[in-house]
Amino acid sequence: MFSIRVERVFPATHAVTIRGVDEEPHAHDWRVRVTLEAASLDEDGLLCDFHDLEQKLDSVLSQFHGVDLNKTAPFDELNPSAENVAWHLATTLEPGLPAGVGSITVAVTEAPGCEAAFRIECS
Repeated sequence: MFSIRVERVFPATHAVTIRGVDEEPHAHDWRVRVTLEAASLDEDGLLCDFHDLEQKLDSVLSQFHGVDLNKTAPFDELNPSAENVAWHLATTLEPGLPAGVGSITVAVTEAPGCEAAFRIECS
């Protein structure tokens, strides 16, 4: 199995609701890692061009850079946990992936040592 990974960091604030209690708003430098896997490579010997994946990720992350996630769709209606951020990024990126990609995993770190991930098996 082949894999490639790109990583980005973006600053944003959030306040998660835990068991019905809202946290105080606080900021993180969110680290996002996107990993693609495939059983084979294209005719150029690539799983996906790194630059294409970086541009797709940058485009999705641009709306979250420096904002309060709780006031930004979809997190204005969805608890902005690291798990939900990973889910949203993966489901947003997945439809635009090249043919042959077997899976996408998005891992989100909101604080050192605290990471959530979401994986999609692509069809």
